Amino acid sequence: MSDRTPAAQFFDAAIGLLHRVRDEEAEAVEAAGTLLADTVASGGRLFAFGAGHSSLAAQDVVYRAGGLALMNLLAVPGVVGVDVMPATLGSALERVDGLAAAVLDTSPLRAGDALVIISLSGRNALPVEMALNARARGVKVIGVTSVAYAAQTTSRHVSGTFLKDHCDVVLDSKIAVGDAELTLDTVPAPFAPASTVVTAALLQAVMATTAASLADRGIEPPLLRSGNVDGGHEWNGRIMEEYGDRIFYRH
Repeated sequence: MSDRTPAAQFFDAAIGLLHRVRDEEAEAVEAAGTLLADTVASGGRLFAFGAGHSSLAAQDVVYRAGGLALMNLLAVPGVVGVDVMPATLGSALERVDGLAAAVLDTSPLRAGDALVIISLSGRNALPVEMALNARARGVKVIGVTSVAYAAQTTSRHVSGTFLKDHCDVVLDSKIAVGDAELTLDTVPAPFAPASTVVTAALLQAVMATTAASLADRGIEPPLLRSGNVDGGHEWNGRIMEEYGDRIFYRH
């Protein structure tokens, strides 16, 4: 047993995963950032979706100081976060066939847009069908998932496929099946999940790549500033006015 505290062990595990995704996913991060920059440059809109705790990383890139103003949350009622009661309903809805198509039919997504889909396991019907249906509509899809699940679990979609099988770019979070980094002899189950830390960092790396890619093309990245710094609200007002037709969280 390690003489390090559980807190130190968790930090070390999370830092190790961050090092892995930095080094092993660099090409995929570059590809994802370029895809989003291409979308912005061509007049497309940007969306992010995640169910349950995967939604946390999606929400982290929407209406965020220092982030791209054009990132919109694609919300599915009942599955965004754990605010629905009972919370287990959200997990059940992820396994409902046909829900993704109904959501996309009533969403502003259209051909030429880009959608980031976050699903740790990538095995449930909702993220798989979200990717399938979005691409059928001419939407580019970036998937953020743990590829390990495809090797160690079975798909819950009728096709037998996973989210990773229906994406233009896949970002592998490297999270182990079960999403628990620590074990102790005195604790009966593995604990301390790191997927939120790693997935959020991956997406912020993509956002940074997108901003730099746009700047390299001579396009000012549509970034938001903190409303808690002088001039922040005025800056954001200008950005939102310029890109108002591509920002949906204001309506």
